[in-house]
Amino acid sequence: MKRIALFVLTNLAVMVVLSVVLKVFGIDRALAQDGFALAPLLAFAAVFGFGGAIVSLLISKPVAKWTTGARVIDGSEGASERWLVDTVRQLSERAGIGVPEVAVYDGAPNAFATGAFRNSALVAVSTGLLQSMNRDEVEAVLGHEVAHVANGDMVTMALIQGVLNTFVIFLARVVGMLIDRAVFRSERGTGPGYYLTVFVLEIVFAILASLIVAWFSRRREFRADRGSADYLGSPQPMQRALARLGGSEPGALPEAMRAFGITDRPGWMALFSSHPPIEQRIAALQALGR
Repeated sequence: MKRIALFVLTNLAVMVVLSVVLKVFGIDRALAQDGFALAPLLAFAAVFGFGGAIVSLLISKPVAKWTTGARVIDGSEGASERWLVDTVRQLSERAGIGVPEVAVYDGAPNAFATGAFRNSALVAVSTGLLQSMNRDEVEAVLGHEVAHVANGDMVTMALIQGVLNTFVIFLARVVGMLIDRAVFRSERGTGPGYYLTVFVLEIVFAILASLIVAWFSRRREFRADRGSADYLGSPQPMQRALARLGGSEPGALPEAMRAFGITDRPGWMALFSSHPPIEQRIAALQALGR
């Protein structure tokens, strides 16, 4: 909770600084003369920016189950399911969090964790991962996902996305109004140029914002790998699990869940990837072992 409070306060400070900058350069006064009030716009942007991110976070568990076809297990289904549930329980106790729901879904090797709250999350693994790894490696992957939950990564990513959404909405409209006045010469109100500019800028700013989200996501993966090593008392099981994943095609996850998987396709641009290259993750674990 302290981490979330500090994060929110930091971003409120950023918004205050932005307001001060607009005031110093007289942009707020220039826009106010045309009936374009910045304070209501900032409030509007924050409501819609954070609103979408928070709602997505709150419904993340049912959406994840629905989109992947994940089946929640309680251990009564068989020996393998019992081992999975017991392992997640033991890892959760080491992490100091409530035991997440455990689920299995059909697909190529992958796993993910999601949920709005640390004490009522969901950890899911694919049948492909269970079939391709030994128990030490599966336990390492489960430790990685439990570390995501313990670190509050889902909440942090939602907050980051909310802040960036807010600035995308806000800045697109401010810049759109300025361009409408300077280029399209709209005297009062908003002309077609404003709406066209806002549409284009929202796309451009959203792409730039996705770079920031992806950077945070990659940092988060290194922390979760270290968490797995801490829970198991050694980085080697996670190293072996990553090496095995590096030799196979990762299972596809829905777009909304991709950042929360154990791995991902590297993609055509590394800057947009939610996961670091597996080689870098293995190297970080080897350094941790040394």
